[in-house]
Amino acid sequence: MIEAQANLLDNIDARTRLAGSNKMEILLFSLGTREIFGINVFKVREVSQTPKITRTPNMPTGVEGVISLRGNIIPVIALSQFMAGNQPKLDIKNSTMIVTEFSKHTQAFLVHEVDRIIRVDWDKVRAPESMLSGSQALITALTELPDGKLVSILDVEQILSGVLGEPEIPDLPSTTVSPDAYTFFADDSMVARKEIVGVLDKLGIKYHQANNGKEAWDKLQNLAQRATHDNEPLSTKLKLILVDAEMPEMDGYVLTRHIKSDRRFEGIPVVMHSSLSSHANRAMGASVGVDAYVAKFDPVVLADTVMPYITDRG
Repeated sequence: MIEAQANLLDNIDARTRLAGSNKMEILLFSLGTREIFGINVFKVREVSQTPKITRTPNMPTGVEGVISLRGNIIPVIALSQFMAGNQPKLDIKNSTMIVTEFSKHTQAFLVHEVDRIIRVDWDKVRAPESMLSGSQALITALTELPDGKLVSILDVEQILSGVLGEPEIPDLPSTTVSPDAYTFFADDSMVARKEIVGVLDKLGIKYHQANNGKEAWDKLQNLAQRATHDNEPLSTKLKLILVDAEMPEMDGYVLTRHIKSDRRFEGIPVVMHSSLSSHANRAMGASVGVDAYVAKFDPVVLADTVMPYITDRG
């Protein structure tokens, strides 16, 4: 099974055709119970049996130690530790390792067993119906298999921020912009939204926000209708749109395609702000017309990316 999954992952660059299709591929796995979990395949570099782990002192909660992977030392995180009270203790010697790469970090997640890769429509992926707390807050979305079983998609960004800590937002120079100017951003990750808000606040830039692509498109259409009613181009006030790549209901690629095909948004740049920073994902963004691509969780880079669009266009 692991070998089969590794072969599937070798073909990940060919998946750029998913851009604009509003589909995603999920790697299914378990943590030792009947509950099924999933992770976006684009975050996965490889799947293998767990090698010998070197335990080191003073490691954060959930980190079993480190391994050397092709000359790089990476942390090994037991996902079951973050689902305390719900999952049995993992047998590390017989566990499976999912090596993930996103937000410029590489780490390994230990799971009980990897199942298979499935393809689902983003509009079949929904956010949890209520605000979750504790370990359940690590579930960012839910989807359903053909047999009716639910798949809990983990917010691995939230897990990583819990292990490594959230980046501090340094002092940033405030920008000189029109008091009517603003940006718009869409992201389903609470960690990412917090970072974006912190950067924009320090830059002194107003903003509107949405928690997923469908909500973003509805709000953007309302803004465009208001601008049309006021008989002025939307670009006189809306200076920049930031979109996440993976969001429930409508992903960032479809959202970007909608924006770029609507003349009311002409002249407004779209920047993809994503933890998925591989060449394949950048190619996917370019194919739908993204103007720039910036990796998540680097506040300085985000600020440097945003400021030229805000200030140069006056």
